[in-house]
Amino acid sequence: MGCSFSGLNALYDTVGGRGGDVWVNDYHFRVLRRLGDAGPAGSSVFLVKEVVAAATASDGTAGSEPGASGIAGKKGIDPSHISADGTYALKKVLVQSDQHLELVQQEIRVSSQFSHPNLLPLLEHAIVAVKDGSQNYEAYLLFPVHLEGTLHDITKTMLEKKEFFPTITVLQIFRQLCSGLKHMHSFDPPYAHNGVKPDNVLITQRKQSHLAILMDFESAGPARKTIRSQAEALQLQEWASEHCSSHYRAPELWECPSHADIDERTDIWSLGCTLYAMMYGKSPFDYELDESSGESLHSVIKNVQIKWPEEAGSTYPDSLRQFITWMLQPHPAVRPHIDDIIIHVDKLVMKYSN
Repeated sequence: MGCSFSGLNALYDTVGGRGGDVWVNDYHFRVLRRLGDAGPAGSSVFLVKEVVAAATASDGTAGSEPGASGIAGKKGIDPSHISADGTYALKKVLVQSDQHLELVQQEIRVSSQFSHPNLLPLLEHAIVAVKDGSQNYEAYLLFPVHLEGTLHDITKTMLEKKEFFPTITVLQIFRQLCSGLKHMHSFDPPYAHNGVKPDNVLITQRKQSHLAILMDFESAGPARKTIRSQAEALQLQEWASEHCSSHYRAPELWECPSHADIDERTDIWSLGCTLYAMMYGKSPFDYELDESSGESLHSVIKNVQIKWPEEAGSTYPDSLRQFITWMLQPHPAVRPHIDDIIIHVDKLVMKYSN
């Protein structure tokens, strides 16, 4: 069925504040408001509320409870991802080329394989041709909504106030990211996220704890790549420059040898940078660039000179800094795997829980 044309109009009207209804396949939503942009130009996210027909009572009259025909009744969805109030996030992507269409289809294929509480699930999707005579498409991707923001949003606000997460909170959030990545790395062959960074971590406060969810699988794909020529190395570097955030990109993706075996440990580098940013509000190489004179980002990352901000110097133990240094090994062959990281972080959680 795809996304109905009246639904397309509803999304456009919402930008002007008029709202409207939209169908994505068999599911009906009311557009509440625009949440913001997402990813490349032409991508926007909307807050929508599901409209579910009332269930029919045994006497044939309409009941007051929602029926099982909505998203909640769809098979294979973890109940924890079903919204209590029927609100979801709907991502609209304007697809203007065959290459972009292939990337969107790849994102859908990859993200549909994952089922884990710390990975943002794709609940429903539709790709439809735009009915304006052009060759363009529009893609609609439905996700659970988390309105409290990303790890980047939270750490930026905290940095402005000169506030920092307690050590145990840092470890608990980080442990959840490790759990989500382990799910991806455990596939055969393994998948790499390729975009681990604070901007792609949703944080929701639940009672006394934080729920961390890794999102955005636009760049995710098979992790292991065999490079056997300069042409293949340059092709990988070009891909990484387009799809991997520079401040969180592993050294082997900046300067790939002509004979190399790339694997999922590119994510471990990004994970180490993300842990640093969780503690100090910036990637380790943002701090180094701030203090260096004219050095390029590539040079700073290649030299792996990590600065530890003095303003939070007494906040975190040396064991946490050593943990980051372990992940930021410039040579991927000696960088730890996700299972090694989880063993170590579990020990740290136990140590600092008391």
